[in-house]
Amino acid sequence: MIAVVQRVRRAAVRTDEPPRTEAIGAGLCVLLGVEVGDGDAEADWVADKLPRLRVFADDEGRMNRDLAAVAGGILLVSQFTLAGDCRRGNRPSFVRAAPPEEGRRLYERVRDRLVAAGVETRTGVFGAAMQVELVNDGPVTLILERRPGDGG
Repeated sequence: MIAVVQRVRRAAVRTDEPPRTEAIGAGLCVLLGVEVGDGDAEADWVADKLPRLRVFADDEGRMNRDLAAVAGGILLVSQFTLAGDCRRGNRPSFVRAAPPEEGRRLYERVRDRLVAAGVETRTGVFGAAMQVELVNDGPVTLILERRPGDGG
């Protein structure tokens, strides 16, 4: 599972079909890619890690605060293209992306776990064409990866 995590001042995702806009203020914009072989353990690891990331400035300007300390939210957007392989040729291969039904299940598991933990969570529409707008704060961008069988 791959998550591109951006600390943001604000972020929004829009879809045309169905027409919908979801937005957060300060927090994290998370692009989530589910790969073949990912399961509940990978989804749970990502969902548990996100709110605990200490990427927000404390009073001394050090990245030492987590999401709860700044009353931030998460904008969670599915992004199967994170599993794209561009090593050969110029057209990405998406054979590493999980099948849509499994990708949706694990994406929703991450979302549900965040909500259950009390995290303000907004989402895009799984499988829809989306437009994402954000103001990256810092900029701070991290990549979280959890492969099946990883212990960390």
